[in-house]
Amino acid sequence: MRPLAVIGNVNVDLILGPAEPWPKAGTEIIVDHDELRVGGSAGNAALAWKALGVDFDIAANTGTDEFGRWLREAFGRRAEKWPVRPEGTTLSVGITHPDGERTFFTTRGHLPRFSLDCVFAALDGVRLSGGYALLCGSFLTDDLTADYPSLFDWADTHNITLALDTGWPLDGWTETNRQATSGWLSRCGCALLNEVESTTLSGLADPVEAARELKRHMPANAIVVVKRGPDGALAIGTDGTLVSAAAPRVEVVDTIGAGDVFNAAFLAALADGKPLADCLAAGTTVASRAISTLPRNYGGPLATATGETAS
Repeated sequence: MRPLAVIGNVNVDLILGPAEPWPKAGTEIIVDHDELRVGGSAGNAALAWKALGVDFDIAANTGTDEFGRWLREAFGRRAEKWPVRPEGTTLSVGITHPDGERTFFTTRGHLPRFSLDCVFAALDGVRLSGGYALLCGSFLTDDLTADYPSLFDWADTHNITLALDTGWPLDGWTETNRQATSGWLSRCGCALLNEVESTTLSGLADPVEAARELKRHMPANAIVVVKRGPDGALAIGTDGTLVSAAAPRVEVVDTIGAGDVFNAAFLAALADGKPLADCLAAGTTVASRAISTLPRNYGGPLATATGETAS
């Protein structure tokens, strides 16, 4: 398997719910479920890789508080070189709703100060040569995002293929954010976007045409993946071929981090040399299992997950 790494936002998630209807100000409601867990796009992907038995590296940072210590302990030796910032650790409170959707309240915390130096402190470019690095949380990691050109140059120097999942911009898909993302994609070998992100960026309503339009602005051998939730996923391969995968029908418990889990399983299969169709199937299968289990379950080693998708 080719080397794997993730670069981006790791924070604390406090999940509560389900809540319906939304409570009035000044009132209190009781919910059935609570869970304190490692979160953030990078954190969610890393947890999935760990559960799938996949070796990986992770570049992140934390704050100086107890939450920061807790996050570093969760990743053990992989977090030994994470810089610790004087800010409090970013906390995201997710309120789930009966339909599986959720509402987030998130503090700024340490994430804006995640920088290129943090990446270089945690990752060895020579070790990752020929592999894949998932880059996520672009609109939360201000210092690193400002230095993306240098990060892209570093990846090119070490023959590391970057897979980009920007996440949703805090101020929406403004023209500035759209142009910035287009520029980032032009330096990445894989795009991992959801349907709304891909159609918004491309200006095209059809997800297939949106994927083709995004690929047109990326390197010739790039892969564009569109994650479609219950409708599965589709991809435009390196040769322009359209591939798709259906998602298993499941009873949803918690969709938080579903796209991040998909990213992890998809890239693990890709790094293992699986055909693109199998990579999509791995992503949809593992993500579907994760969002339908409590406590969250990813299905064991990657070989098991991919084996089930093929059966």
